[in-house]
Amino acid sequence: MHKNIKYNSFCICPSILSANLATLGEDVNRVILAGADRIHIDVMDNHYVPNLTFGPIICKSLIKFGIKIPIDIHLMAKPVELLIKRSIEAGANGIIFHPECSQNVDKSLDLIKRANCQSALAINPATSLNSIIDFLDKCDKIVLMAVNPGFENQKFIPETFNKIKKLKILLQNFKKYKNIPIEIDGGVKYQNIKKIANFGVNSFVIGSEIFHNKNYHHIMKKLRKKLEN
Repeated sequence: MHKNIKYNSFCICPSILSANLATLGEDVNRVILAGADRIHIDVMDNHYVPNLTFGPIICKSLIKFGIKIPIDIHLMAKPVELLIKRSIEAGANGIIFHPECSQNVDKSLDLIKRANCQSALAINPATSLNSIIDFLDKCDKIVLMAVNPGFENQKFIPETFNKIKKLKILLQNFKKYKNIPIEIDGGVKYQNIKKIANFGVNSFVIGSEIFHNKNYHHIMKKLRKKLEN
């Protein structure tokens, strides 16, 4: 039986895809001081998604720099097996991957769990929720993509709200999984974060809304206040 991630309140996970890469360590440290809960690293391969970004070594570099809070590596790459191993070796606390990127989803999740990492499956807007049903017992959270993966600063797809509702119903039908946290990745802004939370979302991957703001403390405080009021 998996041990779900427990959130006392809402979890904000800044995505470094929108950070200042010229001074990445310092920029990540600034966002942590502003109140980030976890750091999110998007690994894209210019194959599964139409962009090429980081590798797991960025996680290792940030840890070496002195970053202490949990780091999630989101693998948008195919095949995913070798990158899971490299993410574990790099020191990731959590590994997220898309079920269609694995040759054997069950084995990939087992690999993550054996390394004492938190495991998550990510569901694209066009991907059926049925793709995760057989693997809920090995998931510490479910990530719903609110954009088509590949690029930063995209607009939130409104149909995501219906998908959140369907996922909540699915998890309720399997009562032992009803408390699995749901994370939204993509298009999360100050203007919509409260509405998203009201649908039962616990965790938010946020990129440009934070990193494109000159004052990280100010925007993080605004986001927290919006969530908690």
